[in-house]
Amino acid sequence: MLADPVTGDLVGRAPELLELLEAQSAEERHTVTGELLTNTIEVTSGVGATVADAVDDISAAVASVRRSTDPAGIELLSAGSHPFAQWFNQRVTEKTRYRQLIERTQWWGRNMMIWGIHVHVGVEDRDKVLPIIGALSSFLPHLQALSASSPFWAGERTGYASNRSLVFQQLPTAGLPWPIRTWQEFEGYLDDMVRSGVMHDVSEVRWDIRPAPRWGTIEVRACDGMSTLTELASVAALTQSLVEHFSRELDEGRELPGLQPWFHRENKWRTARYGLDARVIVDPAGSQIPVRDHLLAVLEDLAPVARDLSCSRELEGVRTILQDGASYARQLSAAQAADGDLREVVQHLIREFRAGPERSTAV
Repeated sequence: MLADPVTGDLVGRAPELLELLEAQSAEERHTVTGELLTNTIEVTSGVGATVADAVDDISAAVASVRRSTDPAGIELLSAGSHPFAQWFNQRVTEKTRYRQLIERTQWWGRNMMIWGIHVHVGVEDRDKVLPIIGALSSFLPHLQALSASSPFWAGERTGYASNRSLVFQQLPTAGLPWPIRTWQEFEGYLDDMVRSGVMHDVSEVRWDIRPAPRWGTIEVRACDGMSTLTELASVAALTQSLVEHFSRELDEGRELPGLQPWFHRENKWRTARYGLDARVIVDPAGSQIPVRDHLLAVLEDLAPVARDLSCSRELEGVRTILQDGASYARQLSAAQAADGDLREVVQHLIREFRAGPERSTAV
C-alpha cells in the first residue's frame, strides 16, 4: 500500500512511479507492477530454488520501490486491509481488464480494497495438481490464521481477524475451490465457464488455491497481505513443505487426506473470525482442536521435508507467530494503546514493514 506519511491515508500515486520501477525491474529477478487500485504496487519474486531465494527477491523489490517512494514522500505498508481508508476515495488503474472487472462486479468490485500474498509452488506432474489442491485445502484455514491482518475495515473494528478473506469471496469465481479431482475435470470446468461467458481464461479463476498452468504451479491465495518479510518467509515455508509432503505421499501410492466441502467452508469462516484462537475441524469425523495445537503437530510432521527443502529456519518462524501473535493481534493492541486512533495503527504497520514485528505490552 502507498500511504501519506502524516495522515496515514492511502495515496493513488502508483502510476507516476511505475514506469521507472517497471523499467528497472526488467533486469532483475523480481518484478514491480501495478494492481487494481492506483494506491497499490505489486512485487513478485523470480523462480527460487528455496524460500530464502524468493524472499530475497521480494526484499530487493521492496528496496527498489523505496528508492522511489522515499524521495517522493510516500510510505509503504502491507496488510490485508487498510485500517480506515474508504473505497469511494480510491481510483481504479487504467487497464482494460480492471475496468471490465469493475463493470461486471460493481459495488463489490469497488470495495476490493484488499491486499494478499500469493505463493506458487512448482509441481512436476499435472496429474498431481488437483489431488494436492484437495489435500492442501484442509490447511488453507491454518495459512489464513497465520497471515490474518485485516481486523479493521473503513474505520471500523470488524470483529474478524481476516475480513479480507470474506470480502474477496464475494467476487465471481473467488472463494474455496470446487471439489475437482482430476486435470480433465478442471479442463471441463474451464470450458464450461469460458463457453458461458463467465470468464475469458484460466487467469480469472480466483479460488483461494488454484492451478496456475502458465507457470506449472499450485498457487495458494488464501493469505492476507503479510506485515513483515520474516512472517512471509514462514508462511511460504509452510506452504512449500505441505505441497512437497503431499507430493511425496502420492509418489508412495498413498491416498491423500481430505475433508467434506462443508467442513472446509466452516474452517475458513472460523479462522477468518477468530484467527489463531479458532478451533478447526481436522478429520472427516468432525474432530475439532485449536488451530494452534494442530499447527504445532504439523510442524513436527513437516520437519524432515523442510530440511530437504532448506527452509527449516523459515518454517520454525511459524512457532514465533504462534507465540507472539499474528498481525491482526498486533494491530488490535496498537489500536488499544492509542485509545482507538486508527491513524496510529497505520503508523504501527509502516514501522513493522520497515523493521519487523513490534512487540506490544498492551493487554
